Amino acid sequence: MRAVALGGGRGLHVTLSALRLITPDVTAVVTVADDGGSSGRLRRELGLLPPGDLRKALVALAAEDGPWRTVFEHRFGGTGALAGHAVGNLVLAGLLEVVGDPVEVLAEAARLLGVTGRVLPMSTDPLDIEAEVTGLEEDPATVRRIRGQVAVATTPGRVRRIRLHHADRVGETPKACPQAVDAVLGADVVLLGPGSWFTSVLPHLLVPELHEALVRTTAARVVVLNLVPQPGETAGFSPERHLDVLCEHAPRLRVDAVIADADSVATPDRLRRAAAALGADTWLASVAAGPTPDRHDPAALADSLRRAVAAVRAR
Repeated sequence: MRAVALGGGRGLHVTLSALRLITPDVTAVVTVADDGGSSGRLRRELGLLPPGDLRKALVALAAEDGPWRTVFEHRFGGTGALAGHAVGNLVLAGLLEVVGDPVEVLAEAARLLGVTGRVLPMSTDPLDIEAEVTGLEEDPATVRRIRGQVAVATTPGRVRRIRLHHADRVGETPKACPQAVDAVLGADVVLLGPGSWFTSVLPHLLVPELHEALVRTTAARVVVLNLVPQPGETAGFSPERHLDVLCEHAPRLRVDAVIADADSVATPDRLRRAAAALGADTWLASVAAGPTPDRHDPAALADSLRRAVAAVRAR
C-alpha cells in the first residue's frame, strides 16, 4: 500500500510511526513554514528550508537500531552558538548548502539513517504563514493579521483563516515540490493530521498544485483528528470545528474517513454530521497513548487506519 502523510512536527511523527506498521511504502510530505527554535535560527541566518520538521520525519522512518537516529535527535547544551541546535538540523543545513536540491538532500539523509520510505518538503522554498485573528483588540470583532508560524501557534486570539506566502518573494504564489504532488497522485491512501491544525495541517491545502493533487487523487483520503485542542491556535475547538475549518480552507476537498479518539469526542453525532458533509465516514476508537491525553498510540492508530482504509476500498 502506497501511503502519503502530510503534516509536520509531532503529529506527523505519530502518523509515520503508525504507517510504518502497515506498509514500507510511506512518503512524508512536510511543511516548511517553521520559524522558531533551531529551525528558525538556521532559516534566518542561512536562508535555508527550516530543517526541524524534516528531521523529525526522517527520524520517524529511520532504522530503530541505527546509531544516526539518536545522533540526529541530540541537542547541544550550554550557552554558546550551538546551544539548542539539534545535530540533525545542522547536518541537513550543511547538506542543503553543499548539495542544494532539498529532494536530493533528504534522499541522502534517508540513506544515512536507514529510512524505510521517503521524506519530501511540501515546497522547495521556505514559506510564511499569515493568519487573520480576532480577540486581540478591545473590540473582539476586530481582525488583525499576524505573520509567522510561532506567532500564529501561540496567539491568545482566535485564528479565523490562514494564508501562505513565499518567504522572500512577496506576492508570489507558493509552488509545490513536484515529487510531493506525484506522490499524492500515485498514493493508495493519503493522511491529513493529527498536528497543529493551522500551522502543520492546513498549510498543505494552500499550495495550489498540492491542493489540486489532493482533490484529484484516487487515494483514500483520511483525516486523523487531534486528541485535544492546542493551546493558542485551536483553543476551544470541538472535533467537528476542526473539520469545519478544513472545509472553509478547501471547499472542493472530499474526505473518505475521519478517525478520532472515542474519549475525545463529546458529541459523536455532531462529528458524524460534520464528517458526512465532507463525504466521510467516522471511525471512533481508543487511539490515545494510555494516560497521556495529547499523544496517539501508533499501534492503535495503525489498527484504526487498516479498518478505515479497508472499508473505503470496499465501498
